[in-house]
Amino acid sequence: MTERLPLPWGSRLDRARKIRFQFDGRVVEGFAGDTIASAMAGAGRWILSRSFKYHRPRGILTMAGQDANTLVQLPDEPNVRADLRV
Repeated sequence: MTERLPLPWGSRLDRARKIRFQFDGRVVEGFAGDTIASAMAGAGRWILSRSFKYHRPRGILTMAGQDANTLVQLPDEPNVRADLRV
């Protein structure tokens, strides 16, 4: 978690409780209250998807819940917006 903003940004995060999940086979660490996208960005992983035709990298653009670049697939649910899912 090398690219985190200092307080007061991220004040809704519980920085005392770390969470871990896997994304593309790699472990990502975040904090309780992080969205998938914010945990990825905090860990320095900015590429969340790739374009269909040319496989160009796609990353976080707005973090406002309207960004098609942040669609990810969870084990039990496809097309989840990573910037909204906690």
